[in-house]
Amino acid sequence: MITARRFLFLLLLALAMTRAYGQNEEGFSGRTAFGYLTTTGNSESTNMSGNFDLGWQYAPWHHNFKGTAVRASASDEDTAEAYSLDWQTNYDMSETTYAYGLVAWIDDKFSGYATQTREAIGYGRRFIATETHVLNGEVGAGYRQAELRTGESQDEAIFRLSGDYLWNISETSDFTQTLAVESGSDNMFFESVTKISATIRGNFSVVLSYTIRNNSDVPKGTETRDTFTALAVEYTF
Repeated sequence: MITARRFLFLLLLALAMTRAYGQNEEGFSGRTAFGYLTTTGNSESTNMSGNFDLGWQYAPWHHNFKGTAVRASASDEDTAEAYSLDWQTNYDMSETTYAYGLVAWIDDKFSGYATQTREAIGYGRRFIATETHVLNGEVGAGYRQAELRTGESQDEAIFRLSGDYLWNISETSDFTQTLAVESGSDNMFFESVTKISATIRGNFSVVLSYTIRNNSDVPKGTETRDTFTALAVEYTF
């Protein structure tokens, strides 16, 4: 059973890696964020969110490791609990094209899918790369191992399309959008993450994010779509 310990573990992992690599490795950058909200009175609720995004840039190799954790409860009853980890490595083939490999994992207590693990390889292209706008698109194929909430296993080959967009609105604010679609014979998985951030002081920013995850085929009695809205303070290094 997933507990708050795993939530705290992901946050501590992000902080530990920040110290381990941020001070000793060239080409390293990243960000980590934490959000917390509690209400009392007519309704009592607690919401926590955390994420980290770490990158190593040693051309022609580019590595990215990121994770998220979300937990919500109302009147002492859990209403949401989800975790994810992603590792992607890109290898430059030219100034505008690259090959990539991806390993990703999602654990969601309230989704129709308890866990999903995906491995994929593919081709990416940088369509726009300026100081103001960055746009990348990817196509690939791989394999997905999933366990449904009913206890059934679902393993299948997948075709993957993905993209990410960054808009540096100003020196103190930016907007990012990532999309991924993974289609298999049994299920189509879709994920969208929208973020807008504004610097409040130094390396600290406030970030508003909205995540959508959708599975086309889920067990009866569960929703196809999960959404997460988070407001967090982020530290960039």
